[in-house]
Amino acid sequence: MRYVFALLVIMLAALTVGTGMFVVDQRQSAIIFGMGEMKDVIEEPGLYFKLPSPLQNVLFLDKRIQSTETHESDRIITAEKMNILVDSFVKWRIVDPRLFYISFGGDEQRAQDRMEQIIKAALNDEITKKTVAQVISGDRSELMEAIKKRISAETEHIGVQIVDVRLKRVRYVDQINNSVFERMKSERTRVANELRSTGEAESEKIRADAEKQRTVILAEAFRDAEKIKGEGDAKASRIYAQAFSKNPEFYRFYRSLQAYRESFKDKKDVLVVDPSSEFFRYMKSPKGAK
Repeated sequence: MRYVFALLVIMLAALTVGTGMFVVDQRQSAIIFGMGEMKDVIEEPGLYFKLPSPLQNVLFLDKRIQSTETHESDRIITAEKMNILVDSFVKWRIVDPRLFYISFGGDEQRAQDRMEQIIKAALNDEITKKTVAQVISGDRSELMEAIKKRISAETEHIGVQIVDVRLKRVRYVDQINNSVFERMKSERTRVANELRSTGEAESEKIRADAEKQRTVILAEAFRDAEKIKGEGDAKASRIYAQAFSKNPEFYRFYRSLQAYRESFKDKKDVLVVDPSSEFFRYMKSPKGAK
């Protein structure tokens, strides 16, 4: 009987140790409860012991970074009263297990729902101060940082740290998309027509300038050519005059040769001239004797 009692004690001790031993890994934090009250918070990984249930229980919380995304696009009104749709996500983690449990009872789904409410409120507060251009094509990093600060101020009281805030997509609502597209299309058409008109005007200007330069160049070339030709003719005349003044008879003979050349230049030419004409003077005699 003594041995049976000892065996029961040993088995009870083993069972107590087995049910009272638990492991906290580096991805978790643990809260120990005793008789419905929070007794201790464990955040360091390792092997720990507690009293067996129902004297003490353990609740494990995930310390890893978690993400909350909007299931439906949030419809937000901008500073100029335009409706836009915003898709966003927030990365967060539990940094104070005690506050987190007090706020949500350890229910992570309740925490996700609360985070969505906080995110939507922060988006509304910050985006309503901005214009569409600032939200869509402006400095998004500045806007996301402002939203992050806003959310952090709300979540520090529930044991949550905000790691990152991102705007995944920002777009117009469908009925506004069409009007915006048409406005952009007409604006692009106007700019294209303006550029085309400016280009045509510049083209005409360049063409007129080129034609003007061509006319000036041709006129200057003709002037220079006439000048050179006149100078050549004058020089030739002086040379002829000097040569012919020394031998007048040779000058008359040369003039007759020029007349013969011009008269018989075309084989079809026909001349009716008196044989005794002065025209044949040098054909009768090399010296031109009458």
